[in-house]
Formats: sequence, C-alpha cells, structure tokens
Amino acid sequence: MDKSRHVKEVYKLLQKLYPNALTFLDYINPFQLLVAVVLSAQTTDAQVNKVTPVLFSKYSDPEALMSAQTAEVEKIIRSTGFYKMKTRNITGAAKKLVLDYHSEVPEDMDDLLTLPGVGRKSANVIRAHCFNKPAIIVDTHFSRVTKRIGFTDSSNPEVIEKDLLLITDKAIQTDLSMIINIHGRKICTSRNPLCGECVLSSICWHSD
Repeated sequence: MDKSRHVKEVYKLLQKLYPNALTFLDYINPFQLLVAVVLSAQTTDAQVNKVTPVLFSKYSDPEALMSAQTAEVEKIIRSTGFYKMKTRNITGAAKKLVLDYHSEVPEDMDDLLTLPGVGRKSANVIRAHCFNKPAIIVDTHFSRVTKRIGFTDSSNPEVIEKDLLLITDKAIQTDLSMIINIHGRKICTSRNPLCGECVLSSICWHSD
C-alpha cells in the first residue's frame, strides 16, 4: 500500500476511536497557549494545567509577565521542573512579544521560532490550535507510533515532520497529529503497549 493511502486508512480507524481530539493544555488565548507549551517541556500537560491558572491570574498578558519578579514566577511554576530555565524562557518570550510583535503571538513559523523556549513542535501546536494552520505536531508519542506503523524510519523530529508532510493531506494533518498522540498515550505506549486492543495491530511491526 502506498504511504498516502496508509495514512488515510490509519486516520479513518483512529478517528472513530478519538472523534474529538483536542490539545490537552488549558488556555483561552494564543499568549496562554504559548506559555503553556513552553512549560510543558519535560513534564505532563496535567501538571502544567495545575500551575497556569495561578500564573495567568497574576500575569495575564505579555507586559505583565515580562515585568514579573523572577522569584515569584519560579515559585509558581516550580512543580513543572526545570523551573529556572522555564522562567527565563517565558519571561523572555513575553518581552520579545512586547518589543517585536506588538504584544501579539505571531503565526509565522519563523517568527515563532525566535521566541525563547519555542521549538518546531511548540510552534506547530500554536499554529494549529490558535491560527487554524495545518500542522504535523511531533512529540514522543507521535514519533513512537508513526515509526511503529511505518510512516517514517526516522527518530529525528524534524525528519518525521517532513516525512509526514509529504504523505498527509493538509486537511487532516492537525487532527491526525492529535489522534496519534492520544493513541500513543492510551494504547501504543512505550512500555507494554496494548497490542491486543489496538485497531492498528495488523499493520504494526511491534505486534508481529
């Protein structure tokens, strides 16, 4: 089967299981999602969702966050891990938004990548969920599942993104990213995947 058809088959099967795939991070505007995705590095989305209400109640916009006391921000986000680096990143990103982007989160990929703490995965999350841009969002779950089912041979996130962009219709790129992410969390886990319960088991090397 050609890989483009393979993608469509997988999408059809998984969409039935996960019809309402959304981001796991809580946010109400692009600025909040930007901060949340930076905080989500090396921790769970659930943990980020515990601290962001407190953070945004004190610093509701880029101007407020760029002027925040470092110790105060560190105290609020400490439980997300790497809190000193993350504090530098989110306050630095806020400052850059104010100085370079009129306090608005940009939608252009190259512009987003200039913000401290924002890589391609984070930028694609923002573009997809805030600006309705088609995006392949590569995280550890997406990487694992797409390699197991033969969409890519690479473990490099940028290569995986390029591979999937070539074989995935723009109309389903974001939704495919989210449902594969969920499938990786629920079924196709890193250790002890539930292959007996997986609708993709017939096309996956891991279940052979």
